[in-house]
Amino acid sequence: MEKNRFMDLMAEGKMTRRQMTKALASVGLGLMTVPVMKRPAAAAVNDITYYTWASYEIPELHPAYFEKYGGSPDPAFFADEEEALQKLRSGYTPDISHPCTYVLPRWRDAGVIAPIDTSRLTHYNDIFPELKTIKGTFDDNGVYYVPVDWGNSSILYRTDLVEVEEESWMLLFDERYAGKLAVYDAIDGAVTAAALALGIKDPFNMTDEQIEQCRQLLVKQKDLLLYYWSDNTTIEQSLASGELVAAYAWNASVVTLKQQGIPVKYMNPKEGILTWVCGLVLIEGGPGDEEAKYDFINAMSSPEAGQFEIESYGYGHSNMKSFERVSPERLAELGISSPTALFAQGVFLSEVPPETREKYITMFEGVKAGI
Repeated sequence: MEKNRFMDLMAEGKMTRRQMTKALASVGLGLMTVPVMKRPAAAAVNDITYYTWASYEIPELHPAYFEKYGGSPDPAFFADEEEALQKLRSGYTPDISHPCTYVLPRWRDAGVIAPIDTSRLTHYNDIFPELKTIKGTFDDNGVYYVPVDWGNSSILYRTDLVEVEEESWMLLFDERYAGKLAVYDAIDGAVTAAALALGIKDPFNMTDEQIEQCRQLLVKQKDLLLYYWSDNTTIEQSLASGELVAAYAWNASVVTLKQQGIPVKYMNPKEGILTWVCGLVLIEGGPGDEEAKYDFINAMSSPEAGQFEIESYGYGHSNMKSFERVSPERLAELGISSPTALFAQGVFLSEVPPETREKYITMFEGVKAGI
């Protein structure tokens, strides 16, 4: 992505964290060098530090906190959770952070997060039950995170250019569309999609035999791809022009293309749609005011905050009541009209054991290199 394009999207408030992770590297910027383009907030009376993804610090996502304290927490940003964990291990001590569930076991085992007193959570009973019982987010010592947002990874395709008899991840391997397909340039995209297409039940902890099956399928796929993508604005442009007919994509791209009047559909594959869930954690030893920490968690998990996130970012929110505040038409446009149905069929992103992850990386890099 060109640097000017990146900065324009930042200024317009159209860059979400998942775009930024890859885009920052492509324009030669670090997160701490990127100015916050949203309106500045006054310092809160009871200062706490919020360690998060860029664009998640804005007042609209914690309106009750902003109103009570007259400002927002001090923000600090990370590009991904691995970077954040290493900084926390080195002694950095903010008060609250915003990781996703697939890294929670590592954060908990590293001793950088503390249990949360759910009795102090105003909206906890309104959170989707499916999001409160994800493996690795709690243990005998208590609950370690409060779900805030969720979204999907699936196939976005042109309904006027693709014939789909049965929605399946196999579309990304369909020879009829050679040269008009694209997949996310990451093992969490390409390898996971291949595993699901093959019917592998646990794509996050595959055997060596299953990894080899994925490798063979990915080798065949490589010749069918127009490209591997790292910036989702690229696939949006290619789908709009018809250069691509189908691609691995995130929810936000659905919104962008439908707003342009492009006939697209976001697939709910028979093998399961990929679902990520992120939430707030208390950092062990965080020095900020305890009441302010819980006020912030309550503000982020409120239906008002949820409405803004759904309507503006295109992602789902953890609070069930937030969906009541969004029009059925908008929810349908985003493909999240029935969250419980998505959760029931979805495949929640999980942590890949380090040794297995290294095997995935080696295999995928070999496929791309033609080895």
